[in-house]
Amino acid sequence: MLYCSGSVDMLSRCNQSENSLDRFTSVVAWSISMLRPVPFGVAPYNPILGETHHVSKGTLNVLLEQVSHHPPVSALHATDQKHNIELNWCQHVVPKFYGTSVETEVEGKRQLKLLNRGETYEMNAPNLLIRFLPVPGTDWAGTVRIRCPESGLGAELHLGPKSLLGLRGNHRLVRGKIYETSAKKTLLQLHGHWDRTVTMKDIKSGKLTVLYNAREVLSGMKTPIVNDLQGVQSSESAAVWSEVSQAIMSQDWEKAKEAKNYVEEKQRELLRERESRGATWVPQYFTVSYSKDGGWDCSPTQRWVPPAPIVVPLS
Repeated sequence: MLYCSGSVDMLSRCNQSENSLDRFTSVVAWSISMLRPVPFGVAPYNPILGETHHVSKGTLNVLLEQVSHHPPVSALHATDQKHNIELNWCQHVVPKFYGTSVETEVEGKRQLKLLNRGETYEMNAPNLLIRFLPVPGTDWAGTVRIRCPESGLGAELHLGPKSLLGLRGNHRLVRGKIYETSAKKTLLQLHGHWDRTVTMKDIKSGKLTVLYNAREVLSGMKTPIVNDLQGVQSSESAAVWSEVSQAIMSQDWEKAKEAKNYVEEKQRELLRERESRGATWVPQYFTVSYSKDGGWDCSPTQRWVPPAPIVVPLS
């Protein structure tokens, strides 16, 4: 979702204003833009150890790697030298079962750095709520918190219906605020729906403006294409799951299952081989560490992400 916006480049907007509050509201709008509907009943591909995804859109280059399988930990590094932006994410999912639903918490850190401003925006990811009863469905839920220590600004975004089962409250609701962290002073109140519009109200003046318009942002989205076939690594997601994807598009579910089982069995073979040699798997693009106090930390091994063989067309 990081690079899958349409006619509006939400990420580059974050570094354009000379005003720190305007930059912060742009970051909040960008974080909302990453919320997309998740179809119920469509099982995601289970990432395999070492699986990567390398893609570019304009001057933004994005690189992801699955750095751990048990537990599943994903790392992301993205850079845009033109707009002086860097992103570092390291996160893993923790499912919690509640009988009629599963809430998947995404633990770990997300950092957005505006390099020429000297600002780092720290944020968490929303939870994905999967309901089985009484009505099957999915929702983004929980509270997303964003803070920038350098500007002293913070935000809270409360997502999802007020009821855990989704029986009451508005669907895809966003409620929240932007505030000064030191004085806990609310500057802007936020309200709306992440699949439509989210408005912000200036507490001092009462002025109401549109913070985020989903139709504007998502219109004209393009599908990534392979620009350099020779440059695509064997660990690239599109290559790892190519047979599974082809079978799904052909609605050959038995073949898709067989192809998925082949990928997973191959991983078991590689694991047994490493264990027999006493070898430890090492990520290609990140240095990974873990501590009980700080959790998982994934540091990129390169300063800038290079242009990718897979690109998202700009027009």
